[in-house]
Amino acid sequence: MIIAETINEVRTQVKKWRKQGLTVGLVPTMGALHEGHASLVSAARQQCDRVVASVFVNPAQFAAGEDLESYPRDFARDCGILEGRGCDMVFHPDVPEIYPAGFATYVDIESDMAKQLCGKSRGTHFKGVCTVVSKLFLIVAPDKAYFGEKDAQQLAIIRKMAQDMAFDLEVVGCPTVREADGLAKSSRNAYLNETERKAAGVLYQAITAAQKIIAGAAGVFSVAAAAATAVNGVAASAETVRAREETAVTAGGTETAASKTKAAISAKPAAEAAAPSIPAEPVLNTMYRIIGAEPLAQIEYIEAVDGETLMPVDHLKNGDLVALAVQIGKTRLIDNFRVSL
Repeated sequence: MIIAETINEVRTQVKKWRKQGLTVGLVPTMGALHEGHASLVSAARQQCDRVVASVFVNPAQFAAGEDLESYPRDFARDCGILEGRGCDMVFHPDVPEIYPAGFATYVDIESDMAKQLCGKSRGTHFKGVCTVVSKLFLIVAPDKAYFGEKDAQQLAIIRKMAQDMAFDLEVVGCPTVREADGLAKSSRNAYLNETERKAAGVLYQAITAAQKIIAGAAGVFSVAAAAATAVNGVAASAETVRAREETAVTAGGTETAASKTKAAISAKPAAEAAAPSIPAEPVLNTMYRIIGAEPLAQIEYIEAVDGETLMPVDHLKNGDLVALAVQIGKTRLIDNFRVSL
């Protein structure tokens, strides 16, 4: 595995690969790698000819008083994980390589996406994320870039940025990897002591309880849809018979009768096809109740938002996001799940 510390080294190597007609995947990380990061490398390895991972603790995405200095760092261990998953090159720059003296250009997203969820308490965070990720896109010029769905707001914002800035690449989201008790893998889990680690399991307990409520609603929708399909089938058959009778009586009426049949068959399913949704409040209240019962947990937010725009919703539909941020002791943990109805 190649270890590159400068932008020029990365670009030189990528150009060599490009001359060979090879595709390149990028996995941006801040190090302190775990199984979640490893799964991103594995996905890139399966889909691309060459894989580049970056290991860079980005100061631009940390606010004053956050854990920039204490953020876990173990580059030798990170390299072992990356090489074990088939990474071809790791980009490990120092801060001046990315932010040289006099650096004054930043990439920010001005829509309300960055003001929701984590953006409410971390006002400059996504400006720092967009800046470093866009710079990595320009340095590596990958065909695909891989990000974890655990950081759902980050993933949505990066997708929007890539679209707005016309980056010629695909942003790929990969499923959250979890511990045995369901806690999402995170570099910050290392901050938790034994008691806090046990308490942190309450996040996934709340998620599974919420998913059960939604699954119950989805079951109701399935029954209703089956009933509607049966009713529509009977109605369509009757309409077809009526159309044939009209055709037999009036030869000139063939087109009109056929049009009626098509309308009867297509219009009724369309009326029933309005996207199912359920109130978000009972789902969120359940999660608040479960997490609130844990003495070590301090809830920052539990919210239901649109899966693409991240704007708040009061009814949950397919693809929407339920996201949460909870402080366990001094450690801030985030998690989420997508709604499936």
